[in-house]
Amino acid sequence: MSGRTMRRQVLWFFLVLYVSSGLGQVSYSIPEEMPSGSLVGNIAQDLGLDVKRLKSGKARVYTGDSAGYIQLNKERGVLLVKDRIDREAICRQTTPCALHFQIILENPMEFYSVTVEITDINDNPPTYEKNEVSFKISESAVIGATFVLDRAIDLDVGKNGLQKYELKPTDNFVLKRDSHGDGTEKTEMILQKPLDREKEELVSLVLTAFDGGDPQMSGTIRIFITVLDANDNAPVFSQSTYTATVFENAPEGTAVTSVTATDADHGANGRIKYSITNSLDQAHALFQINEDSGEIRLIGNIDYETARNYHINIRASDDGGLTDSCKVIVEVVDMNDNKPTINIMSKSNVISEHSKPKTVVAMMNVQDPDSNENGKVNCFINDNTPLTIMSTSNKFYSLVTDSELDRERSSEYNITVTCSDEGVPSLSSSVTLTLQISDVNDNAPVFERSSYEAYIVENNTPGLSVFTVKARDADWNQNARVSYILEDSSVNGVPVSSYVSVSADSGVIHAVRSFDYEQIKDFHFRVKAQDGGSPPLSSNVTVKILIQDQNDNPPQVLYPVQTGGSLVAELVPRSADVGYLVTKVVAVDVDSGQNAWLSYKLQKATDRALFEVGSQNGEIRTIRQVTDKDAVKQRLSVIVEDNGQPSRSATVVVNVAVADSFPEVLSEFTDFTHDKEYNDNLTFYLVLALAVVSFLFITCVVVIISVKIYRWRQSRVLFHSNLPVIPYYPPRYSDTLGTGTLQHVYNYEVCRTTDSRKSDCKFGGAGSQNVLIMDPSSTGTMQRIQSEKSILDEPDSPLEVRLQSLY
Repeated sequence: MSGRTMRRQVLWFFLVLYVSSGLGQVSYSIPEEMPSGSLVGNIAQDLGLDVKRLKSGKARVYTGDSAGYIQLNKERGVLLVKDRIDREAICRQTTPCALHFQIILENPMEFYSVTVEITDINDNPPTYEKNEVSFKISESAVIGATFVLDRAIDLDVGKNGLQKYELKPTDNFVLKRDSHGDGTEKTEMILQKPLDREKEELVSLVLTAFDGGDPQMSGTIRIFITVLDANDNAPVFSQSTYTATVFENAPEGTAVTSVTATDADHGANGRIKYSITNSLDQAHALFQINEDSGEIRLIGNIDYETARNYHINIRASDDGGLTDSCKVIVEVVDMNDNKPTINIMSKSNVISEHSKPKTVVAMMNVQDPDSNENGKVNCFINDNTPLTIMSTSNKFYSLVTDSELDRERSSEYNITVTCSDEGVPSLSSSVTLTLQISDVNDNAPVFERSSYEAYIVENNTPGLSVFTVKARDADWNQNARVSYILEDSSVNGVPVSSYVSVSADSGVIHAVRSFDYEQIKDFHFRVKAQDGGSPPLSSNVTVKILIQDQNDNPPQVLYPVQTGGSLVAELVPRSADVGYLVTKVVAVDVDSGQNAWLSYKLQKATDRALFEVGSQNGEIRTIRQVTDKDAVKQRLSVIVEDNGQPSRSATVVVNVAVADSFPEVLSEFTDFTHDKEYNDNLTFYLVLALAVVSFLFITCVVVIISVKIYRWRQSRVLFHSNLPVIPYYPPRYSDTLGTGTLQHVYNYEVCRTTDSRKSDCKFGGAGSQNVLIMDPSSTGTMQRIQSEKSILDEPDSPLEVRLQSLY
């Protein structure tokens, strides 16, 4: 054992290491049987790679289906022996013997082919299958008769393989070695001196086989020869070499071929027996020969991928011990019995939608051990994917993108790679890869409409939700999160933020103020939708708000003008005919639409049978002939109504004097003055009633204050007498709504900023603003905080309005 270790150390010392780097290929040469951890080569240096690249690229050794004998040390950038390497177990008699594998790198994906040649060392001596062999040779055997000997087997190759034989003693026989063109040889024992059974009936020889290694190794076999009586004719084969073919995977018992030998002798000396001698390819374990007929049949399973041909050495022996030999070469015909094997060397599960075409997604190695057409492989992928498969080198494929990716069109692809050979029938295998497309913020929000138009009725409550704008973003997650922003603009010189606000999250538009149709009928502004990507993308839309009119204005009478002190009367002559135009009531309504449609009615009249009012034009005309019996003074009360719901109205009094001359009118003037005095008396009584009510109110206030003072003094007395103090909350009165008294204050807060994205409106929030201070010096006092600001005073600055209503 120590001698073998010494030899390995010497071989390692004289290791021939060669590196050929070209197109990403490196080759090394090492002897077999090196201990685990031995250095193979500095792969980082030979490939021109930095050790950091090996670490960042997650470098690894890819061997496919082969066993891994070599490992990569990423820290040092070297290749090391991983497991024991036995050249004879890996390559048998094949030379040169080499290990092929790839170094795989990621980010970006790369691979390099590495070849490690395994050189032979003399670790196997020549051996024989048997320890001894027997021959029966007639004493009459002629000089020069040949006897085929079993061949020694040496698993080593080259000079370490079998080199020579030595036969001892050499009194009667000498050795002869014949080499064949296929690299095999035949060893024969030639009779050089006649045998004499009477002198020596049993001859014992020793055949020794030597290899050329250092130190030299050998193996022996003992030969026992029984000398028989004369048998002067040896068997002779009809051919020295036979050829046959057999399909791989043929069933056991399949007839392969037959060999024929003849012997000129008669009787027992002419009876021939066939046998298979030892061979390197273990043919005796797969084939069997009928010792009588010479028919060769299959007794094992043959595989083209294991061995493509077999050399069978056949020996024919007669009972006299004479022999002849021939060789049968059996060619194995390949069958398409192996499906392509797909090995994923490296793959990416996620790829950005902005990846450029020809981006490598996966690398694969495809193997088919069959030969010729059966081993030719074509790979393809399923349709409707933006990828293609490319052959980078023999048996290596890359899956790459061949067009632009769009996550919004498809966020995931299931890619089926199918590889089929060209055999008949064709065999195939497939593997499915899942590729997810990561999102990039490449889509701006899109509003559901190109523009919006909304209506709001005037006199609305501040904070009223008008309508909602909605935008959608085709991206995903944060890139699809939409925020709404009110763009800066002005309406009639006032910032639009004092009119409306936009909820940043929901897109709901609120009215910040109460609108008046008579002041503003419509206005425009723009809302921007912005996503949460980086950088953010945005789009905007125009919103038009139209104020709808309410019937909030009564008609206004323009004529006749109502004056407080003077009287105006329309003069109608007594000769007026039917339909005579007395006057026309002119009124307007500042509302619009049907709210401004006016109608006129005669509400009261001194003589309803004399006058009528046009319902549409307000014209007052006579409906009969004026007579002398008609009173000079006529008083008409005309009501003007609009068409709103509910309708509003105004009343105008028209004084008409029926007379032919002005003196007749003056005679009735005092009556008109009497009416004025009547109105003055009515005013006097109303003022008097108001004074009485005011007096009663002041009296009640004085009484209530007196009661408060009395109770306060009582509480002070109770406090100094160490009795429990029950604080009294004096009532507060409010005539804001005139509905009574409550002991709570309700606050309504309106908050607004110029940037509607940063703030919202809150309406209807109620809370008490009263602070009650209880201490010995100020028991029962109450501090009250009240602040009032107008929403419209400062529209360009953030403000807070707190309205306190006391019920």
